[in-house]
Amino acid sequence: MKFIHRLGYYLGGFAIGLVILAFFLSGKKTSCAYGIDARVLKNIRIKERAYSKEAIAQMQEQMIDTAAISTVLRNGDIDFSRSKTDLDSCKVYMVTGDTDSGDLEMLFENCDSIATLQKIWKK
Repeated sequence: MKFIHRLGYYLGGFAIGLVILAFFLSGKKTSCAYGIDARVLKNIRIKERAYSKEAIAQMQEQMIDTAAISTVLRNGDIDFSRSKTDLDSCKVYMVTGDTDSGDLEMLFENCDSIATLQKIWKK
């Protein structure tokens, strides 16, 4: 069998495999959260979110809405040097990100079933 025929069979099978894969993955909410930042942010996003009284007061004072917080949780970064990840019960993460209203820094307490926003700052 000539090389061109083998290449044609390979590419045909590869194309069929891609179509089948796209069919199976099309309706699912799949994502590629391989990095440490992405996994932690996704973990915080999917949990029930609560706000401490101090965070609510800071949000009202600085005119920050929950949409800005969601934007930071989708596109932000975790500052692991300022986070406390060695705790047993609830880990504390410093999340930083950019929004339309400016740069935000948020302190989240990430427990098993709930993520609580403890503090929020504008840079």
